[in-house]
Amino acid sequence: MRVVIQRVISANLKVEGDLISEIGKGLVVFFGVGQGDDENGIEKLANKIVNLRIFEDDNGKMNLSVKDVCGEILLVSQFTLYGDCKHGNRPSFITAEKPDRANEIYEKMKLAIKDKEVDVKTGVFGADMKIDVLNDGPVTILIDSNNL
Repeated sequence: MRVVIQRVISANLKVEGDLISEIGKGLVVFFGVGQGDDENGIEKLANKIVNLRIFEDDNGKMNLSVKDVCGEILLVSQFTLYGDCKHGNRPSFITAEKPDRANEIYEKMKLAIKDKEVDVKTGVFGADMKIDVLNDGPVTILIDSNNL
């Protein structure tokens, strides 16, 4: 599994012009599932996401987590995190997990984050989503569950 985490002041997600989810201060987490990924890494990755200290404390140091600041998470499925650009200019997505299995893991990640008492909102799996993000910093972190 791969995630791109962005610290945000606010974000909202629309599908076909309809507002689906919105958050205030928190994290937008773009979440991709690769072939062969299974539930074994979900708990560890969820812990990393909710405890990642990327919010500033009173001294301006990144010492606080999304939990510490009572922030929210917008969890968005994104198979394109497995785009392979090694050959040519058109990415290949053959290492991304098949949609049904990826959606199962996505739903389990959502529950794992909720279990850590962080408000989590989601997009619509497989939909064409439009996301407005007001980055804070910007702070962007990449995590691959194979490296945890």
